[in-house]
Amino acid sequence: MTKKPTAVSLFSGCGGFCEGVELAGFEVKAAVEFDRFACETYRANFPKTPLFEGDIHDFLSGDNLDKHQKICGESVDLVFGGPPCQGFSQIGPRNLFDDRNQLYTQFARVVDQLRPRMFLMENVPNILLMKKGHFRDAIIEHFRSLGYGNTTFVKVSAADFAVPQARERVFFFGTRDDLNCGGEITDFAIKLLDTQKVEKQTTVWDAIGDLPNEVVPSGARLPYPPVDRPHPFLQMMRLDYSEGCYSKSTKRKRAIGRDEAQLHNHHTKEMMAKRARLITFLKPGEKADSLPKEIWNGARPEKWRRLHPDLPSYTILAQMHRDLSEWVHPKHDRWITVREAARLQSFHDGFVFKSSEWQMLKQIGNAVPPLLGHAVATMAKAILVDASVPGNAVEGFVESTEEQYIGLSPVVTKLSA
Repeated sequence: MTKKPTAVSLFSGCGGFCEGVELAGFEVKAAVEFDRFACETYRANFPKTPLFEGDIHDFLSGDNLDKHQKICGESVDLVFGGPPCQGFSQIGPRNLFDDRNQLYTQFARVVDQLRPRMFLMENVPNILLMKKGHFRDAIIEHFRSLGYGNTTFVKVSAADFAVPQARERVFFFGTRDDLNCGGEITDFAIKLLDTQKVEKQTTVWDAIGDLPNEVVPSGARLPYPPVDRPHPFLQMMRLDYSEGCYSKSTKRKRAIGRDEAQLHNHHTKEMMAKRARLITFLKPGEKADSLPKEIWNGARPEKWRRLHPDLPSYTILAQMHRDLSEWVHPKHDRWITVREAARLQSFHDGFVFKSSEWQMLKQIGNAVPPLLGHAVATMAKAILVDASVPGNAVEGFVESTEEQYIGLSPVVTKLSA
């Protein structure tokens, strides 16, 4: 049997990045997450993955060192995650190594301890520009000093990889110095990502058009909605189809299990009468500054927004848990539901969110979209193939053609048609 490459997940959240990495063919040996509500969702969807619920400072340290190293295994191929970087705030001295930025330095510590063949770290695009690139350069130099001399980054848009959302992110990545990459890897990585891009982006309506206007209270379920000739993206999301990297059996391995198909998480926040009247004036794709003056004074136009059905969504954010006024349904006079937000992040219907509605929305907004995670993890796997060293390669990695390097999912060809 061919052995899967192994990975360790840091700052795992509810598991969006892990979903993508597993879809790319990695075995996630261990995950680390501090937020207990995100852990509830993670455990429900990844019951076989050892999850360390706690402060990352305590992972691979003190009395936990030997136990955690045994779980991760002797040889790790990939460490991945998206550490929050409070020290990158535009207020204050903005020092990469200040006390507020311990989460970033803990990611680097784990990389230094596990010595994976490669690391993959997600962050926001602003990190490239702040302080004239100081943080970008400091991150690269830090990892190079740890023995990952071939460290670089790519900036990507989730919409290019079938995610129905204009969400831009940066991924820093690097390979261990003893791997033979044959030179700088940025161009190779960009080529691998370009090959996976869809020609036609997925729209909001492509993603949620089959879901009913009817919503239920938090915790309740609906009969699974029928659909006629669904869009290829819907075939990936729905429980009754196999498409691209998502098979029906893959979806059933998550929290939905093998019970009778039902629609989970199709609930949303209640709306006061004043707000309900206000959103009736919002046309698809418009903001608060489009409202009549007697309804809104035009200040803070981003405060109210209705999604456009024929475009990808704007960025899904964790702040949804406080206020959904920026995410008005494209056709119905209500907020989007938890399930609709999940679809816009490319979570399939078998992935069930746990805890309170407030926490579910926060988890979804914080997540790496699974299909974006799949794209960058596929890129990482191909780089590891290229960097294989005799006597150090994972069995099954060494291939002979570019097509085998890439191992692309059918989602690319179907959504490009």
